[in-house]
Amino acid sequence: MKTTSNVPRPAGSGMPTVKYRAFLDTNPVDLPDRQWPSKRITHAPRWMSTDLRDGNQALIEPMDPARKRKMFDLLVRMGYKEIEIGFPSASQTDFDFVRSLLEDDALPEDVTISVLTQSRPELIERTVESLIGFPRATVHLYNATAPVFREVVFHADREQTIELARFGTREVIAQAERQLGDETIFGFEYSPEVFIDTERDFALEVCEAVMDIWQPQEGREIILNLPSTVERATPNVFADQIEYMSRNLSRREHIALSVHPHNDRGTGVASAELALLAGADRIEGCLLGQGERTGNVDLLTLGLNLFSQGIDPGIDFSDVDEIRRTVEHCTQMEASPRSPYVGDLVYTSFSGSHQDAIKKGFAARKTKVDAAGGDENAVVWELPYLPIDPHDVGRSYEAVVRVNSQSGKGGVAYLMSRAHNLEMPRRLQVEFSRIVQRHTDTYGGEINAETLWKIFADEYLPTSAAPGLQSWGRFELRKSQVGTVDDEHVELHAELTDNGALTAIDANGTGPIDAFVSALHQFDLDVRVLDYSEHAMSQGRDAKAASYVEAAVDGKIVWGVGIDSSITRASYKAVISAVNRALRDQ
Repeated sequence: MKTTSNVPRPAGSGMPTVKYRAFLDTNPVDLPDRQWPSKRITHAPRWMSTDLRDGNQALIEPMDPARKRKMFDLLVRMGYKEIEIGFPSASQTDFDFVRSLLEDDALPEDVTISVLTQSRPELIERTVESLIGFPRATVHLYNATAPVFREVVFHADREQTIELARFGTREVIAQAERQLGDETIFGFEYSPEVFIDTERDFALEVCEAVMDIWQPQEGREIILNLPSTVERATPNVFADQIEYMSRNLSRREHIALSVHPHNDRGTGVASAELALLAGADRIEGCLLGQGERTGNVDLLTLGLNLFSQGIDPGIDFSDVDEIRRTVEHCTQMEASPRSPYVGDLVYTSFSGSHQDAIKKGFAARKTKVDAAGGDENAVVWELPYLPIDPHDVGRSYEAVVRVNSQSGKGGVAYLMSRAHNLEMPRRLQVEFSRIVQRHTDTYGGEINAETLWKIFADEYLPTSAAPGLQSWGRFELRKSQVGTVDDEHVELHAELTDNGALTAIDANGTGPIDAFVSALHQFDLDVRVLDYSEHAMSQGRDAKAASYVEAAVDGKIVWGVGIDSSITRASYKAVISAVNRALRDQ
């Protein structure tokens, strides 16, 4: 045997590195007496959601008013007290949405809405007009201050850039005094856009010039927001920039020092956390990291990072699946299955050794909790591979078993796809894998594709879709017919067997599934569809389709599966499958 300390390294990529410069060569940041490395985060910052502005403007298809309202309502329920809701001078649609929140009485009195504007008089006037009558409102003024923007985009020198910020501040004050009454508690925020690339002495000069106009004092706060508009430095450099500003700004006690990190280098969360150590009081970001390019900093990750350290984030993250579903619906973009805390796979372990360690960790914890009289909160969370208790965010730990250790292709989901053309949603994969695990625990050995199909059919297809199984389940679909009532509604007529007795059902709905679920209410069942997907299992005249439904049945969340030559009937069967499974366990 030979050993070595001389591991071969790449000889060179051939990529054109000469065309790029190190960040510190373009914007030197030197803070040798920095204090932030010895600090620790002890409390949550002020949070500002910009989902409806920065997040929305970066979408392939921006939110319509209904989706915006759904997102706004989610943010309010979660507990956010500062929400940037748009750019009302940009379009009539944005202006109307801002007004709708007041007209619909959708805004709690303790929530401050924020609106963005450039430093142009007609835009500022229109922006302030949108705020008339609101109980709490902030105007967020910005202008770009970095050299490349001054020189290339705006052809302005330092003094012209400062004057633009001064002018905008004066105009905001004048318009607020002219248009807003005493019913509005008014705030002001200023951002030297592209702060991260701005010379630190100039960033300080611009902010001081703005404060000279606004005159912050007791009861007259100013928010100074320092964006890493394009993340181009390591998080420690950004922390040095924030500490420099925090230490050198005058009137510091009347400033809410805010940061607005982006994620271009993949370190937005780290930049935000180090900025808190460096003196930041407030963080702007988006749920699940939505935003331009690679996104704004993820407020959910930041909040649950604090939670994992025993710090109350001040925001309710107790149902991350509902948060994710709402964000995905509103943005029409899916979260990665590896997204921290919220992804489909983040509480799932594929490795046998990981599964074993977690199983032992749960056993050890149970012993401690039992000794504490069953008080979960009396025992510190210490489990291998799980930084937080999944139950605290509405999840559970599910081990995805490898059915065939030789396949190397992903166990249950791989075999179901390869042998039976079923592309199960990820959460259904996790649920079914648990069922398979129970089977292997009982009978031992590995499971082949035929046995796997029998387990699946017996669980989800209760009309005996595999040989040797007995039919079970309260309901079975016999006939169905659906027709159009108008452009938005359909009419359903169907026949079911209810414990063997033929029963006719009729209902209207916004679509076939909605009508079918409504029809089930006549059986005193509370059924809500949470998620739905479908796909063809093959091609040709005899092709079948598979439908998958995640449903809440009388408060219990279960999956159902339907297979039929008609995709509509397959969806009905999936709903029946979910209902039968929920009732089977009662």
